[in-house]
Amino acid sequence: MNDIIHLLPDSIANQIAAGEVVQRPASIVKELLENSIDAGATSIQLIIKDAGRTLIQVIDNGKGMSNTDARLAFERHATSKIRTAEDLFALRTMGFRGEALPSIAAVAHVELKTKRKEDQVGTHLVIAGSTVEKQEEIVCADGSNFAIKNIFFNVPARRKFLKSNETERKNILTELERVAMVNSEIEFSFIENDIEVIKYPASNLKQRIINVIGKNFNQQLISIEIETTIAKIYGFVGKPESARKARAQQYFFVNGRYMRHPYFAKAITSAFAPLIPVGENPNFFIYIEVSPDTIDVNIHPTKTEIKFENEQPIWQILAATVKEALGKFNEVPTIDFDTLDAIDIPIHTPGVTNAARPQVNVNPAYNPFKSASSGGSSQGGGNSYQRPNFDWESLYKGFETDTNIDSSEAGEVIEIRSSESDLFEESLNSLHYQYKNRYILTSVKSGLMMIDQRKAHVRILFDQFLQNIKLKRGISQRTLFPEIVEFSASEAAMIPYLLDDIEAVGFDLSNLGNNAYAINGVPSEIDKVNSVELIHNMVTKSIETGSDVKDEIQEALALSLAYAAAIPYGHRLTNDETSDIVNRLLASPSHKYTPDGKLIISIFDDSEIDRRFK
Repeated sequence: MNDIIHLLPDSIANQIAAGEVVQRPASIVKELLENSIDAGATSIQLIIKDAGRTLIQVIDNGKGMSNTDARLAFERHATSKIRTAEDLFALRTMGFRGEALPSIAAVAHVELKTKRKEDQVGTHLVIAGSTVEKQEEIVCADGSNFAIKNIFFNVPARRKFLKSNETERKNILTELERVAMVNSEIEFSFIENDIEVIKYPASNLKQRIINVIGKNFNQQLISIEIETTIAKIYGFVGKPESARKARAQQYFFVNGRYMRHPYFAKAITSAFAPLIPVGENPNFFIYIEVSPDTIDVNIHPTKTEIKFENEQPIWQILAATVKEALGKFNEVPTIDFDTLDAIDIPIHTPGVTNAARPQVNVNPAYNPFKSASSGGSSQGGGNSYQRPNFDWESLYKGFETDTNIDSSEAGEVIEIRSSESDLFEESLNSLHYQYKNRYILTSVKSGLMMIDQRKAHVRILFDQFLQNIKLKRGISQRTLFPEIVEFSASEAAMIPYLLDDIEAVGFDLSNLGNNAYAINGVPSEIDKVNSVELIHNMVTKSIETGSDVKDEIQEALALSLAYAAAIPYGHRLTNDETSDIVNRLLASPSHKYTPDGKLIISIFDDSEIDRRFK
């Protein structure tokens, strides 16, 4: 019987490894940028075309490679960073497993030009699908120039599952931002379709964060720094007023590597808990330095999840450090008696009179019960008294309206259209009662219907805004003083694809350059809403969906706007407003739930109500 186990060829093994390392164009960008950083580059260019499908090129001025090293770099597990097993526990470089370049070469066309400073000529290497097609000497600049073309050309199934250009471009920019924010001493530039879109000059850490996230963070950052025997922690947290309901700017970096760590994020959230409303998230940019032998960075293929040996002590240090920083910058509410406005109390000096004695004028003949209408002066010669002219009957008008209702209106039947055919096919009484300024109660044939007024309004506005977007008929209201909204590079990259839909609901934006837009008009339906924060939330929500379907992006925009414009809990409704909400809600084809799945209507059956009184 023949043996059935055999070794896989390197080309197939590389393609299998590529399934973990190369998931999308952004994965290649991450690996190449990290290689350039490990090579000691001080200037890195990232060039893409067609959102990375056609070309991903990274040019750096690092140390470069020799002829032999350039060839060996594309062999599996070939690395310059590990020589013994002990080296695994002392790593401070980014890539180290030797899988990135061979995995990339297995699914794309790769062209490399590299040269060391001490060499006269460089090396030109061309690889396609793990097959070396050319290797020759070439005249080129110092450093390395990687050009990755036609990603997944030999794996069409993988190429088919790539997202839209907008989504892939956003992911590439996200990787660039993560790398740039932890390497502020390196200059980065991003060139797309032969146009330089982003440039991050070498700077200090705070300036790099501002360049990446946006100038609006300049006055919102509070620095933190502490060094212990376990870890050194430094960076910045955003002031409480910069917290966001949607996805906040939250970054952790460990030994120069971006990571996700929900446990540490809770430490920062707990420090902000007394200062921000429930549901909002603080911004933070935290850099942690620990001994390499106390962490494991190899538990995830992309190395974004890291296991710490001293998680609980670091949690406590992090929470205490953030609290101290917030207190130092007077962000924790305190009573400062020195700054309170106090009444000046004069100091008494014996023998010196500084103030005149107050004079009290009294008319002993004044009679408050003698009105001017009784004629002339009051008895005793006092001045006449004029009774206030007030329409007391107007106070009772509301009660008359509620009780004296035309009987013809009481039997009004409201047509209900529902996707659930048997749910609300019944007559409604036009009388509605607002309970605790939060719920609307009304009777139906089967019992008592309770409606959440805010969720009902969200449902109504969502349907309205979504229709406006689709029909491009939103009404804009001009602002007296235009406001400026600034975006990060990744957010600004999505604006051109969202601008038509944002303007369709009634916003009027004009591009000011440098990732900033002026808000010249807002939807006429919204009132007393922070339009800058609203647009930020709309863009963030659209990015979070990561969807390629236009309808889903439009729904995300409409939902963000609906929640911002909906009436709040505690708002007193008039009878007409209450009726309008009920009628418009029940006219919606999806009136039972909000667009994000929250219950709007609950019905208490007559049998259930009767049971409570037995």
